[in-house]
Amino acid sequence: MLDSKISRRSFIKASTATAVLATAGTASFNEWSNQYVKASESTEIKEIPSTCNGCSSKCGIIGHVKNGRLWKLSGHPDHPYSKGKLCARGHGYATLVYSQDRITEPLKRVGEGKFEPISWEQAYKEIAERLNKIIEEHGPRAISLTEDPRATGKFYSPRFIQALGSPNYYTHHVVCSNSRDAGFLHTLGTTATSADISSSKYIMFIGRSYGDAIRPSSVQSLAEAKDSGAKIVIVDPRLNNTGNLATEWLAIRPGTDLALVLAMSHVLVKENLHDIEFLNNYSIGFEEYANELDKYTPVWAEELTGISADVITRIAIDMGKAKPKSLIEQSWRGAFGCNYENSTETGRAVALFNAMLGNLQQKGGSIFGGKPKLGNLDSKKHPNPQEPDFKKAGYEEFPLAYYNNGVATIVAKEAMEGKMKAAIFYHSNAALGYGNPKYMKEALSKLDLVVAIDVQMSETALLADYILPDVSYIERDELIEELSGKTPGIALRQKIVDKVHPKTKPIDVIYKELAEACGVGQYFNFTLDELNEAMLAPTGVTYKELRKKGTIMFPDKAIELGVMPELKTPSKKVEFYSDKFKEAGFSPVVKWVEPKVSPKQDSFRLITGKQAIHSHTQTANIPILMQITKDYDLERIWMNPARARELGIKDGDLVEVKSSEATSTVHVKVTEKVHPEAIFVPSHYGITSNYQKTAKGVGFGYMEHVPFDFEAWSGSGNIQEVIVKVRKVKG
Repeated sequence: MLDSKISRRSFIKASTATAVLATAGTASFNEWSNQYVKASESTEIKEIPSTCNGCSSKCGIIGHVKNGRLWKLSGHPDHPYSKGKLCARGHGYATLVYSQDRITEPLKRVGEGKFEPISWEQAYKEIAERLNKIIEEHGPRAISLTEDPRATGKFYSPRFIQALGSPNYYTHHVVCSNSRDAGFLHTLGTTATSADISSSKYIMFIGRSYGDAIRPSSVQSLAEAKDSGAKIVIVDPRLNNTGNLATEWLAIRPGTDLALVLAMSHVLVKENLHDIEFLNNYSIGFEEYANELDKYTPVWAEELTGISADVITRIAIDMGKAKPKSLIEQSWRGAFGCNYENSTETGRAVALFNAMLGNLQQKGGSIFGGKPKLGNLDSKKHPNPQEPDFKKAGYEEFPLAYYNNGVATIVAKEAMEGKMKAAIFYHSNAALGYGNPKYMKEALSKLDLVVAIDVQMSETALLADYILPDVSYIERDELIEELSGKTPGIALRQKIVDKVHPKTKPIDVIYKELAEACGVGQYFNFTLDELNEAMLAPTGVTYKELRKKGTIMFPDKAIELGVMPELKTPSKKVEFYSDKFKEAGFSPVVKWVEPKVSPKQDSFRLITGKQAIHSHTQTANIPILMQITKDYDLERIWMNPARARELGIKDGDLVEVKSSEATSTVHVKVTEKVHPEAIFVPSHYGITSNYQKTAKGVGFGYMEHVPFDFEAWSGSGNIQEVIVKVRKVKG
């Protein structure tokens, strides 16, 4: 890898200049330098537009190629998420294409943690035989497929598992946005809204941090709002990096966001600051909700949240006066993303608070983005698999969950119960990131077949019977990505460089060839290019044009702010009273729900969150990113000084973190930027795979401490319902 000084300083400099050292981690510095100089001497530079894979946002990028090698990246100027910029993880993750730790050929398990190379033909044949045997003996309900969705996978993965007769398709959202999705879906008819941030006058973030990097354009929009005088309030037990733009930080007691939103809603009604006309025209059940809100006073909320009643009242009144250009931002994996037992109800309360402000589809408010109209394959030439006549596993237990994404950890639960027999994982490290790793490992060991399709040897891949090597996103064409927002558009991820490893294959080819081996190839009798051509047909854009531009927006299809669309709820309106919740056995109106666990005087709640340079554990094995972690000790836990003094702990001390599930040791960062009841740990570390040489041994895995659990409403993992004790150790 690169010398640490060169690695850190060069990378930071490159990020500023929107460049990337594309061969970091693949050769000695001299070898890399010689290759770089040789490439620099070339006068030919190819610029290929594509999209990033450093996180799930898929921002627009332009790959600059010299002598067939990726030389640098820059942000695509036309893509609405990047707007010509690229974050650190976007630059760094591109080096994956040249990583020495990549999976380069199909592998078969021959022992505990031991694999041997096999041919693609053998892999397909044996996987197909075992899948078909399981289906014959146990039925298609006994097989599943889980992925972290990428553009191509979102089409091919559910199609493949459905071709085998099973509806059991799942996504990583069980530890991302399932709770928010359930709350929003049954209130607004969509799993999320977006926000017209740059035009807003008052913005509240709950557990959400633009400054910790998701989309460069989000930070730009927030900066524009601040420059225009907007108030920006962060509600978070830790002061995240959005604090640089914030007006106010509310260091809320973890797990009590619902109480805050209920009390603010109470104030809107009491002060007559809710938009009565909007509610009369576009909602049902408001009176029932208003009656429930009567008891949730700011004084009541102060005792729970630790935020004074005066502050709660002031902020609610100010937001009410600023309506409709005020909002609680919709969040993602934030306080109401997947963290607490009350997170679905928090999501519902947030959606309803915005509705009370009348800000839906208004300038400066919450908006339902427009989507481009894309085409489909001709079903006569390319038949679709038959819809299974039964629902996916987990539906009966969690009927409020967003069905398309499902509850991925139900696969592990059903494996333990002997109901699930086979699991395929695509770009998904479920064994480390979805549930308690000990439980997940035991569950996967009980399956008759585990297949991992990936680029890196993840903890999930180590538990697989077969590993199929995907190409990196730098080496493949993908399905057209629809861009929703005020102005809809389309983007294309396309191959920037040729395959580095000849025996790797793109996912569309893997699914097509595996389907043929399983006897269902008729459902994949098309190429990716044919599929993309069919999708483009209604747009008037040619495939050649999209390849050339990479991102194309449709300003003539921009949504009209100020015009409320018909919602996709049963009533076609905002539902303050939900029959769906009532049918599922829950309160039809939002009520206060206690967190599942609470710390005592000698313990802490363990909380987690993002850092700007990493994307969960996906980027942990990138040398140029991990070097920044090491240079700045970013893997440390955060502890409030008052609690540190009580425990005799100083900044930099080695401490033991102990929960009901695990014991870890780590150094501590003593800081005022975290609530006294909480210990914050970044969620990007704790890799145990020996094949990920850069990442292994750095920090500890947050999920090791999380009990295997389901939130009752949406099935999400309660990943912040964790209590720990901390003590100083020698080291």
